[in-house]
Amino acid sequence: MNNLILQIDTSTTVCSVALSENGQTLQVIDLDEPNAHAAKLTILIEEILKQTGRKMQDLNAVAVSMGPGSYTGLRIGVSTAKGLCYALDIPLIAINTLEALFLGYKGQFGLKKDEAYLPMLDARRMEVYSAVYSHDATLVRATSAEIIDADYFNELLLNYHRVHLFGSGADKFEDLFSANDRVDVLSGFKVSAAFLSPLAFDKFQRKEFEDVAYFEPFYLKDFVVTPAKKKVGLL
Repeated sequence: MNNLILQIDTSTTVCSVALSENGQTLQVIDLDEPNAHAAKLTILIEEILKQTGRKMQDLNAVAVSMGPGSYTGLRIGVSTAKGLCYALDIPLIAINTLEALFLGYKGQFGLKKDEAYLPMLDARRMEVYSAVYSHDATLVRATSAEIIDADYFNELLLNYHRVHLFGSGADKFEDLFSANDRVDVLSGFKVSAAFLSPLAFDKFQRKEFEDVAYFEPFYLKDFVVTPAKKKVGLL
């Protein structure tokens, strides 16, 4: 049986929709246009269904990037996903934005032994939402809000030969770590709804669905971030 899943990611300035079947991405549309989510999301959904010759009634589930990320963007994406699930009577699947970003990076660049990987989303100033993964894709540090300075990775580099930063939050640290050959900053690597495909299919198979009536995005908005005395640590 084929499982057709519509995927939505509005966690950043990118408004992204994808369609996957049995974990394989059929089509994706990424629109990097600030403040376009409210006006363009439903249009992109209609367009991707048209491009693939599918109808709303063909969908088996909707997967949405749950955050962390932009408060407004997440709210638009989640409310749209919930509305579709309610109208079509299909399940809602929620995917952690940083986990999807990490798997997207892994799929394009691979992972190296004894190196750490940090998907990052821009918050404000020197603050980012981030997580830490090892070379075997193990989650080393769960999603958190962090303030990054030049010495931030000293402790992590005691355990790993190199750290890799990517995502919208990494872009602003390119100059800060330009002289440190053990901190690799990949600029311009953005979220995409296509990155949700394997995670969404896995959750669909395991029936890990959200309550459409009560589900809320993972805003991280209640976190008050101050520079930590201890640098990045392990779980």
